[in-house]
Amino acid sequence: MLKFIFRRLLALIVVVFGIITLVFLMRVIIPGDPIDTMLFGRPKTPEVVANLKAAYGLDQPLIVQYFNYILGVAHGDLGKSLTNQRYVIDEIGDRYVKTVTLAVSSLLIGLVLGLLFGTVAARYKNTAIDTGITAFSLIGLSLSPIWLGLVMINFFGVQLQILPIIGNGDAVQLIMPALTLGIIQAAIISRFVRSSLLEVLGQDYIRTASSKGLVQNQVMVRHAYRNAMIPVVTITGLQFGALLGGAVIVENIFAWPGLGQLAVKAIGNRDYPVIQGIVLVAAITYVLVNLVVDLLYFWIDPRLKAH
Repeated sequence: MLKFIFRRLLALIVVVFGIITLVFLMRVIIPGDPIDTMLFGRPKTPEVVANLKAAYGLDQPLIVQYFNYILGVAHGDLGKSLTNQRYVIDEIGDRYVKTVTLAVSSLLIGLVLGLLFGTVAARYKNTAIDTGITAFSLIGLSLSPIWLGLVMINFFGVQLQILPIIGNGDAVQLIMPALTLGIIQAAIISRFVRSSLLEVLGQDYIRTASSKGLVQNQVMVRHAYRNAMIPVVTITGLQFGALLGGAVIVENIFAWPGLGQLAVKAIGNRDYPVIQGIVLVAAITYVLVNLVVDLLYFWIDPRLKAH
């Protein structure tokens, strides 16, 4: 197991290093000059431009800026915001927690509903129940989070007035955005659970277990579920990354104070250090989640212990 973990950690270090490099290059690729952003509406003299470039290290060769950026990231320094001069790590701070809270809540809703619907659909294959759940999955896959979010705002916030449309980021305000993303995740996960369970239920060892007199529910729980969960764990890890990206839209619809809202604001202000920080933090979070998924593989599939 230690060898398995070591290989994954080594791969993680390489990936993180590549992410940091790509995030740094955003400064070169993205059009525009950060100095223009800082001097917007103020006199732009050569002396002022030169002083600002020197203060932010922009007058140094690109390779020097690159190594300085790596050293800064290693020490938790992602630079300062160009608009309010706050440290980027402080700007991200609480907003990161809000975005992860939204993503985890949505994923839990998606997992609970997806596992439930997928299991029921596999258990009652080719029945009206299976058809209904399959139809729900297809509709859920077709839904746009923008449309679904607006429908929820209109129904729960405007018509019934039981949930707040906007707020201060508390648990009550979390309900609608989490449901918006969670319902779509449930549709995706339920399809994988159904197909994975049906594939496993067709294996010889499952038929052997059934022939020994075990009822269908016992066969599902004791023998089928563990093997069927391997592809489900894969899609769950991938969907967490999709949730971090999808949160940008949903957070702005519901005024949820997370990274998505901050990203839109930073893009509008051309605040490059904040944009870089958000991309870097989101990407590293996604990499860490995939590391957890790899470790779950090791626990779920005993065959990996032989390698």
